[in-house]
Amino acid sequence: MKQEVITSNTKSAHILSQGIISNGFIFVSGQIHATQDLTIVEGTTADKITQIMKNITEILEAAGATLDDIVKVVIYVTDMSVMPELNEVYPTFFTKPLPVREAVCVKALPLGASIEISVIAIEPH
Repeated sequence: MKQEVITSNTKSAHILSQGIISNGFIFVSGQIHATQDLTIVEGTTADKITQIMKNITEILEAAGATLDDIVKVVIYVTDMSVMPELNEVYPTFFTKPLPVREAVCVKALPLGASIEISVIAIEPH
């Protein structure tokens, strides 16, 4: 059984769910550095990660979870040279133990974004 997670604060395309709760896990769709009106946040890698984590937080909160419930993170970037700055800011959003993570370099992301993050969290009891 699965249950859709919906928040009015974070937009997503009509072709996907923002999040799904299934079998004790919360799966959050990839989030880019865009505001609710789909305006891309420019600036530093830290600025972009902050917006992405804000979007993820809103979806997790709608599912009754927090960033500390995340167990797996997949980060997509269009340029691997941002990884040192990303590695500085990324851990500040979590308490230890940090979630497992993978980083993948891709050619392009939606709306011209340069970073996208998807997560899997455990459903808190």
